[in-house]
Amino acid sequence: MIKRGHIYFVNLNPTHGREQTGYRPVLAVSSDAINRQPLVVTVVVGTDARNVQRDYPTNVRVTADETGLPLDTVFLCFQIRSIDHSRFMNHVTQQPDIAGKMPDHRMADVDNALRMTLMI
Repeated sequence: MIKRGHIYFVNLNPTHGREQTGYRPVLAVSSDAINRQPLVVTVVVGTDARNVQRDYPTNVRVTADETGLPLDTVFLCFQIRSIDHSRFMNHVTQQPDIAGKMPDHRMADVDNALRMTLMI
């Protein structure tokens, strides 16, 4: 099951315009009650921290040590997407591969960035 606060690598293609593209980390931000349903999962997209020179209030920069990811990552909380469960599935095991986990105190930073993005 996809869980809020867990990080997964997914293929975001196809995309359009300035959307983040390719195989990259995403952080599940929708509630576990929604994630259990056969609907979609709401995520924020991550990118290699070396690609983001400045920090913005709608981004959350985390280290590889914090999350278990292979690289320091910036989660772009203004890049919110809802994606199908099939994007998470490992084609061999037919289960989602967890790439890492956002620590609880950093999820609070994500929640604040989402509030700023959505003006709530």
